[in-house]
Amino acid sequence: MFWFLLIAMVVVVAAVTLAVIGGGDSEVLPEVAPEQLVDPLPEARPVDRDDVEALRLPVTVRGYRMADVDDVLGRLGAELAERDARIAELEAALAAGPGEPGPEPAGPSLRKDEGEGR
Repeated sequence: MFWFLLIAMVVVVAAVTLAVIGGGDSEVLPEVAPEQLVDPLPEARPVDRDDVEALRLPVTVRGYRMADVDDVLGRLGAELAERDARIAELEAALAAGPGEPGPEPAGPSLRKDEGEGR
């Protein structure tokens, strides 16, 4: 009886060892493609509040993917800097007064008649 239990234990340990180290040609677990952020923020237009609220970053084992977070924060930082510059231009134009020439706006013109050939 003792020899039977000893041989059974050796067979079980050998089977578990072969299963763990991958005794066959097939992979134990197939490689899974990492979850990627497909379309974080729109490229064709400025980011708005709905875009930021709808943004969901993919989660990895230890948190969020650092590259995706860096991309989103870089884009939001650039757009905030652009908006701050535009606000500063408009405030300078407003402070200059209605009859005095202020700095030329950097963004698209807000006049309706421009571009219609008048």
